[in-house]
Formats: sequence, structure tokens, C-alpha cells
Amino acid sequence: MMRSLYSGVAGLKVHQTRMDVIGNNIANVNTVGFKSQTVNFSELFYQTTQAASGPNAETSTGGQNAKQIGLGVSVSSISTNITNEGGSQSTGNLYDLKINGSSFFIIQQGGTNYYSKAGNFTTDGYGNLVTPSGGYVMGYTAARDAATGDMVLQTDQLRPISVYGEEYMNTDPAQTTEVTMSGNINSEDDNFGVNAAGYVTTEMHVYDSLGNTYSVMFRIENDDTDPTRYTMSPMAVYSGNTQLENVSAVISGDDVTGDSLELVFDGTTGYLDMTAMTSQNFTINIVDDANNQLASFAQDINVDFSGLKCMAANTDVVSEKGNADKLGTGKGVGTMIELGIQTDGKIVASYDNGDTAVIGQILVASFANAAGLQKEGDNLFSSTLNSGDPNVKDITADGETMSSGVLEMSNVDLADEFTNMIVTQRGYQANSRIITTSDTMIEELLSLKR
Repeated sequence: MMRSLYSGVAGLKVHQTRMDVIGNNIANVNTVGFKSQTVNFSELFYQTTQAASGPNAETSTGGQNAKQIGLGVSVSSISTNITNEGGSQSTGNLYDLKINGSSFFIIQQGGTNYYSKAGNFTTDGYGNLVTPSGGYVMGYTAARDAATGDMVLQTDQLRPISVYGEEYMNTDPAQTTEVTMSGNINSEDDNFGVNAAGYVTTEMHVYDSLGNTYSVMFRIENDDTDPTRYTMSPMAVYSGNTQLENVSAVISGDDVTGDSLELVFDGTTGYLDMTAMTSQNFTINIVDDANNQLASFAQDINVDFSGLKCMAANTDVVSEKGNADKLGTGKGVGTMIELGIQTDGKIVASYDNGDTAVIGQILVASFANAAGLQKEGDNLFSSTLNSGDPNVKDITADGETMSSGVLEMSNVDLADEFTNMIVTQRGYQANSRIITTSDTMIEELLSLKR
């Protein structure tokens, strides 16, 4: 009689445990990245009242099965449904991330690495990417290469990801080294007339190595005796609208006489006459009064004027920074204006000078047995002996991707949970009946004495 009482008690305990797990699942139905759990039961050991015996030909008796009485039930496992992916919720928030696969984000909290499916990240006061509880999101960070000035990912170790670190807010400027000049020069332009200025002007805009912008004013004069011949010479250097008194531009190269470039056009086609000229390029040096090149213009500026022509159209000479392939344009100091997170976890910053730079990469971890991870609260897991060591990797290594502006929600299935709740409640109720019925039988036994 006592065995049934203890079996009933054991049944009550395990069904209570199962209800506890169901309650926790339902409570976290809207928790980002939550992984539901299931409870499995196993029977307890048995009391053998008679061992099994085999057939005996000598005594002409058959075999008998063992006689065993079970002693109840226990919880064999509480399993985490780690591989079942939760639904996707679009948020539009840049720092909300979802792993499309079985890997985990790596979160450092209190100096220890944990793992999570919850990608609802934000930034702290230092620009670090963090969880709501303040854990650092780990990956590769970028550092500026001393030789090139470019941002390069440091792949030697994991570091907290910083998206608004001081070193990422700006990019270095670069001097303009190439300029392309194009347009039209018309000998009938009124500015070439006797009573007019006698020349037309055009500006060439450039950056120095510090990111400052300058403009060089050129004078274009017509040969009075030949409408196909012109001279182009620098007049002054400006910073904004202010002429720099102690700075000038010096022109050099083929077809330069004194401080002027000789331009000769073909009278039939209107294009530069290369039989009368040596090349289509010249060099500009920005110098001080002592004819020393300014430190901020450490390189010459090569100018391609092959795009100039001389036709019966409006005079309009323009210059663009860069050569035909847009190389050597130079740039000012870049200020970060936008961030993006790619599907491979790389964080790309865009700057107002046209630069882009990869400033970090979020890495992920996978496990041989992810179900062996241990829940630590705050949507975090820790590795255990049974989960195996983390395999830290680029998310694309196993064909997975990362989505920005999307969250993985809980994988709790309410239909399953409510069904399990009914079955568990009935199991609890049935076990309670075992106890009350056994108690009635004991009471009946005691009444025999009366």
C-alpha cells in the first residue's frame, strides 16, 4: 500500500515540474530570442519480487517472467528547443539583428563570454554595441593602417564592437592630383573684343592634403592674328572668396612658354591640333612667394586639357577633379553620416566626402550540441561540457546570413503549450487520486480491527 502512495507523490512532483516549465514558456511567449523547453519523464527503478526463470526440460516446467513493482516516475530531462527558429519581426531599427541559421551572437558580460539569439541591441555612451542589460556584442573591430590610412579589420582576437568610436567618426582628406579640363573657347566671344577685357577666365578647384579647398583662376587669351591660337596662364589662388597674396600657381610642362600654356586648335575640326602641340597635359604647382611648393601640396597637380575645343558655341571652360577614371580627385575631411550592417555582419560607415569604410564585423558562434547550452537569464546561454566548445566564425562560413532591422522572436507554440497544460493537469489530478484512493484503502484496512 505504501508503494502506491509514494508513486502518487512522485507523479505529483514531476507533473508540477512540467507545469512550471509550461508556465515559464507561456510567460516568455513574447521574449526576443527565447527558446522554449520541454519536460520528459522516465520510470523509476523497480522492486523485483520474483526473478525471471527459464524453461527446465528436466523438471518439465516452463519459464516465468520476473515480477516487478514500479516505484513511480522522475524527470529524465528538461530539453531546450534550441534548433527551432522563432518567427521574424520587422522593426526597421538598424541595430535589431537576426541570425538566419543556428549560430549565436557572442555577448561579453562581466568579462565572460555568453551566447544569445536575441539581437535587440543598442549603443552605450561610448558608442559600443550592447544588449539591453549592458553586455558587449563581440566581433572584429577596425584600426587605421599607419601606412595607408585605411581602416583594416583586426582579426587577431575578439573585441567589443564599437560603432561610434572617436576613430570612426571621420576619414582622412587627400590632395587632388588629377584634374580634367573641358569645354569650348569661341574666338568670337565678346570678351576677346578690343573694347572688352581681352580674355576669359575659368577656375580650377582642388583639395590640399589637409582637406582645404582652393581655386586657381586661369586667364585665357586669344592671339589677335590667329583665332585658333590661345594662351592659358594662372592668375591667382583663392581660398573661398579670398585671394591668397603670398601664394601663386606655377604652370609647367610641354607647350608652356614662360608662365603660359600655348593652345593650338585645328581650324577645320575645332579640336586641339596635336601636330602643332607636344602633349595634352600640363602640371600645376601651388607655391609660396619663394617658389617653394606648399607643404599641403606635396604632389603636383596633373591637368588633362584634351577635352577643350574651339567651335562656334558659347565659351564655357570647366574643370573637374580627377582624371577620366575619376582617380586623383582628392577629398576633404569625411564626417560619418550613415551606418549599415551587411548580411555578413560587417558594419559599414558612410561619410559626407564619399568615403565608405568597414569599421567592424559581428562574429557568431556555433556548437556541436547547441541543446547542451545552459540558460543564464537575460536571454543568454553559457557553454557546458556537453555543448562543446564554441566555434567562433564569420557568419557566412556555413552559409548563414544576418538581417538588420529584424528580430527573432520566441519559438513558443501556444497551441502545444495549452495542450500540454491540459495533459499535465490531468496527470496531476490522476496522481492525486492515487494518493486519496490509497489512503482510503489504508483506512479500510485499519477498520478491520474494530
